[in-house]
Amino acid sequence: MPNGIIICTSSNLYQVKVEKTIYNCLARGKLKREGITPLVGDNVEITITDENKQEGVLEKILTRKNELKRPKMANLTQLIFIISMKMPSPDFLLLDKELAFAKYLGVKSVICFNKIDLVDNEKIEKYVKIYQEVGYPVISISAKERRQIEEIRPLLRNEITAFAGNSGVGKSTLLNTIFNQNLTQEGNISNKNKKGKNTTTAVTLYSYDESSYIADTPGFSTFEISEITSNELDKYFVEFKPYIDKCEFNGCNHIKEENCGIKKALQDKKITMERYQNYQRIYQELKEKEQNKW
Repeated sequence: MPNGIIICTSSNLYQVKVEKTIYNCLARGKLKREGITPLVGDNVEITITDENKQEGVLEKILTRKNELKRPKMANLTQLIFIISMKMPSPDFLLLDKELAFAKYLGVKSVICFNKIDLVDNEKIEKYVKIYQEVGYPVISISAKERRQIEEIRPLLRNEITAFAGNSGVGKSTLLNTIFNQNLTQEGNISNKNKKGKNTTTAVTLYSYDESSYIADTPGFSTFEISEITSNELDKYFVEFKPYIDKCEFNGCNHIKEENCGIKKALQDKKITMERYQNYQRIYQELKEKEQNKW
């Protein structure tokens, strides 16, 4: 049976790309009976039922490397987090949640500051420095003005990449610019609250080259990381790692404890206050949810 990758889903129909051909496939009933829901990004086996009409049946889901609940897809290798520097304003708490989640999933992270034409260079450079010193690749672009787009292209090769971020940050604009065609509808900003209007409603994989795909994903205004417990959050703030074993107490949460390696690193400016404060906020959010779970 031919192997392919699901690039789009619509109701009970799955578009599966096999080499250079896309087949519209229905899933075998046994998948539903086994509680298996095919996802965009799944590697699958299909039976071709009509070559001329490009129709087939989805027979089997191959082993997933990872699975995301939001965006709902599988086998991602890289997340590019799009942060709007203005309209809507940058949300660094959201970014730090996303970065922690990407670390949890074991996928690469890239930070992309968009709409740099709308703010002063000084503001951009401040945040570029914060995240570059942590160790993340950072790109600053203006998708609308097509500035510095070429810096992204080498990062896309041999990856299954999702552009992620809240509504209105410019994901669809960037995607259209990269492919130099109008693949997706570009959103606009509500004049009332300066927040983005979501234009993408489903995950779709676009083929960048023979071994690379890019996902356009729905925007969101909130992002939860319930898969990570409060006691394990520090593992997913990558700059904390050298200092965790310097804490006096095992299981130190780096909030109220004395002789804490993380707080000492903060005093020595080896960890930024911006990231530490976001760690505290995320920790408290996770802790409250855990306490209210029962």
